[in-house]
Amino acid sequence: MAKPVAQSDYPDVDGFAVAVVREDGGWKVSALKSSALESLDDAELQLRELRAAGAVFGLLDVDDEFFVVVRPSPSGARLLVSDATAAVDYDVAVDVLDALNIEVPDLDPDEIDDVDPWEEGDLAVLADLGLPDAVMSVIVGDTDLYADEQIGMIAARLGFADELSAVLDKIGH
Repeated sequence: MAKPVAQSDYPDVDGFAVAVVREDGGWKVSALKSSALESLDDAELQLRELRAAGAVFGLLDVDDEFFVVVRPSPSGARLLVSDATAAVDYDVAVDVLDALNIEVPDLDPDEIDDVDPWEEGDLAVLADLGLPDAVMSVIVGDTDLYADEQIGMIAARLGFADELSAVLDKIGH
């Protein structure tokens, strides 16, 4: 299990990164190191190091602007970024789009707030765990919610809201 992460461990980007593991019919949620918020490779490495027998995925809330779902697999990670326009400002979003072979949107950073966000990646990334792609699409499409609220909806739908809340309390988020 990862060591508790203090809010001060997130120097450059606000938000949080957690690992979610499904084992023995239950959920375990643990904090990842802050470097996961800045590098997809780092997030994948931290998730792979868990060496869990059950399903493992990461949830990254980056500055409450967008979230990323990372699900490592032997053939390459399955990924979902809730807002592809975030790649204009955030390295981890660029990493996700690169991994998906999608070009970074050619947008003027000063006009980014005038552009409607769109997701990129696998909406069915958590379907086998009980979150169908249609429901994920609704969660991602609700642009009135902050990323942590969207992640909270994912946690509630899959049944690990209490475990997520306990970890977020420990890291001061």
